[in-house]
Amino acid sequence: MKKKSVFGLEENIAGALSYLFGPLSGILVLVLEKDNKYVRFHALQSTIWFLVLWLAIMLVDFVAGMFGLLPYVGGFLGGLVGIVSGLGGLISLISLIFLMYKAFTGALFKIPMIGDVVWGQVSK
Repeated sequence: MKKKSVFGLEENIAGALSYLFGPLSGILVLVLEKDNKYVRFHALQSTIWFLVLWLAIMLVDFVAGMFGLLPYVGGFLGGLVGIVSGLGGLISLISLIFLMYKAFTGALFKIPMIGDVVWGQVSK
């Protein structure tokens, strides 16, 4: 029998749901789940990963806006940086689906540079 989470859900389902709305669902699950390390791992990893990703996208959007103010080449440079921002959104969507799948299948997939730090925090 699979372990249950504080929500009464199996831990793999609760872990997958922690990715559903990025850092918002990650924070909610992290606050409510006190005992299950598997669920807490996925919730904290979701929170950190999507906050970093969303902040990077916002920074790229800001840079695109600044380039857009330049005369003559601004529109072109702003458009190029805007494409990078769109790729960030695509990365966000793909990683959301991938991480939800991994959590749902019971895998403890660690995002490079984030996963080990998260596991260290959850394992305390």
